[in-house]
Amino acid sequence: MFWLALGATAGVLVVRKVTRTARAFTPAGLAESAGGLGESLRAFADEVRLGMVQREAELRDALGIDSDGHDLPPDAAADLIERPSAPRRRTP
Repeated sequence: MFWLALGATAGVLVVRKVTRTARAFTPAGLAESAGGLGESLRAFADEVRLGMVQREAELRDALGIDSDGHDLPPDAAADLIERPSAPRRRTP
């Protein structure tokens, strides 16, 4: 009885796996996979854009560039060229 139950269970699991794999290669299954890939690519592009914006903000802060387009005063820009590791920030 044990072996009969074990064989039936194994048979059901194999049939389910084969059916799931076969469905993945039907036109509908391939369309679902492609749709998931498109979503993944969109999410990745959004993450890259977010990272770019954050990095640009960090660089602008480090260089002392205001977000409204005003740059550093000329003497601070000269200091950046001479000593790039220790920029002077403009005080408001």
